[in-house]
Amino acid sequence: MLSELEIQAVIGFTGKITQGLILHPDNEHIIYPLGSTIVVRHIISRAQTFLRGHDNQISVITVSRSGDYVASGQRTYMGFQADIIIWDFKERSMIHRLKLHKVLIQSLSFSYNELYLASLGGIDDKNMLIVWDIKAGKALYGTPNRDPVNQVQFYNQSDEKMIAVLNTGVQILTIDKQNKKIQSVDVSFGNVKRTFTCVAIDKNDKYCYCGTKTGDVFEIQMDMAIYKRLAPVKKLFSQGVNCLGLLPNGDIIVGAGDGMIAKVSFQTMQIVASSELLGGVTSITFTNDYTHFFTGTIQSNIYWLDTEQLIPELRNTCHYERINDVAFPHNYSDVFATSSLNDIRVWNAKNRQELLRIQVPNLECWAVAFMNDGKSIVSGWSDGKIRAFLPQSGRLMYVINDAHIHGCTSLTCTSDCQRIISGGSEGEVRVWEIGKQTQVMKSSMKEHRGRVWSIQVRRNNEQAVSASADGSCIIWDLKSFTRVMCLFESTLFKMVLYHPEESQLLTTGSDRKITYWETFDGQAIRMLDGSEEGEVNALAITKEGEHFVSGGEDKEVKLWGYDEGICYFKGQGHSGTITRITISPDQKSIISVGAEGAIFIWKMPESVINAKAQQELPTVQSVKKQNEIQQQSQQQSQQAPKDSQSQKSNPVAKSVKSGTKSSKK
Repeated sequence: MLSELEIQAVIGFTGKITQGLILHPDNEHIIYPLGSTIVVRHIISRAQTFLRGHDNQISVITVSRSGDYVASGQRTYMGFQADIIIWDFKERSMIHRLKLHKVLIQSLSFSYNELYLASLGGIDDKNMLIVWDIKAGKALYGTPNRDPVNQVQFYNQSDEKMIAVLNTGVQILTIDKQNKKIQSVDVSFGNVKRTFTCVAIDKNDKYCYCGTKTGDVFEIQMDMAIYKRLAPVKKLFSQGVNCLGLLPNGDIIVGAGDGMIAKVSFQTMQIVASSELLGGVTSITFTNDYTHFFTGTIQSNIYWLDTEQLIPELRNTCHYERINDVAFPHNYSDVFATSSLNDIRVWNAKNRQELLRIQVPNLECWAVAFMNDGKSIVSGWSDGKIRAFLPQSGRLMYVINDAHIHGCTSLTCTSDCQRIISGGSEGEVRVWEIGKQTQVMKSSMKEHRGRVWSIQVRRNNEQAVSASADGSCIIWDLKSFTRVMCLFESTLFKMVLYHPEESQLLTTGSDRKITYWETFDGQAIRMLDGSEEGEVNALAITKEGEHFVSGGEDKEVKLWGYDEGICYFKGQGHSGTITRITISPDQKSIISVGAEGAIFIWKMPESVINAKAQQELPTVQSVKKQNEIQQQSQQQSQQAPKDSQSQKSNPVAKSVKSGTKSSKK
């Protein structure tokens, strides 16, 4: 069995999940999903703990009234069962794993006294509604539905009544314990037709409010199963209503798809206050005293608002699209940069706060790197330009226009900070001379026929190696700008690395293999199976070259021994393809980024760190031995004149003496 890599911290929040951000009833923790992991974060200290048990992306999450239980559901592949997990919040442990639904869990709801859990499957599960016994972990009642159902919610004062929000209507459900059935009553809407999305129930179970894709909110009298009023009176919410929240005085907090958060008066059904947020609002969660609330958006932003004037305060932000690259400054582990759609972000590695955001609208950043002197951040973009920014202010330093046709896909800098080597989507590798005022192309080397995915430079800046999707890796001479050697394999190369000794290369690609190459003659020395499922996209190697890390489409981070070629550790948490991996310069953490927009910071295992420390110890001992040998040789040289006469007469003694000296040396 492989050992588990420990998650040190995560940066990210899956904002696309409706009501995915939850403030725990203890008012101290917020709970949200990130990929296949549930993050429990302390609001003040920002300390994170993780609930890990799902093997695919989490689709829904909910917390019981007391806060003792957390329930989460996932999506999976067609034909497979989707798991529901009930967690003990205090122990941070799994209580039950419930398996009956297929493909997707659409909605979850705990009952009033926490006796039951209602779960709702997706279209592929025939919209099956199942009521579970929480203590026993067994299914009690179940019923399919013809129409797609978006949400199910228990009443606030009853364990036997629920509301189901269908696409075409709303149903009031009652558990019939005698007949072991779930009875349903349709709410009457007259001639009004809408597509319903969400529901919020008042504390007394008298009224409930349902949001629609049209952008209005229906008030429903629950005992009569009939709708009473519509809100807002004049203006509809753009892009539909995604989520709702109710205040104790009856006012409604509405989260809309265009990023508007609004308060609708219970008496007049008109908008009293509103604010604009970045991204469509998907979650609303109140504090215990209802004076403030957290809200989450599709663009993975978390805001803190007051319930009176709805003044937003940005509390957390992260990438919401695929992350393409990650980089540390030279020999500095407290900061790292990531590149994604529209922007580059610089992060504090210790407290996971965003320090800087560099935005270029409507473009995608494919590669990012720090100059060794730390004075600039260099990046390659989808419009073919290379842009350099100041690392503290994010101000643009210079632009190399038309550096590559159809985008600059990879780049690296030489250690003297005077050159940039870049690769493009057409296969060209170009060397740029960077001066104080000018950026001049020194050479354009066109031998690749496919996208250049990775470029690495030797420490002496005399050679570089590039990996391409055409199945070749080329070692270039950076003085004569010619090809030194070419490595061929029937694969799309995704990554190439120099071993720290620079006598070997490490490559990976679409054939799922990790290959060792000799730089002297270009021969493949060893091939490892990097993954059983998908292609391997990313590699990173430690400074000593004893271990390396890999990641790819199997969504697992793997730590390997370089000499043994054995995988020792495995880390699971990503729900999308891992696009890049790097190891911090202090060798204490591994950072992986994925297609789902998540950044995972993994703790380097103690055994690896201890192994490095043990490697350094013999060098100290060897220095002591050398000192002892030198002292002995000095003593012998002082005694040598006394023994010279006896040595002349005895040639055997002379040879023995010289033999001992040479052996000691």
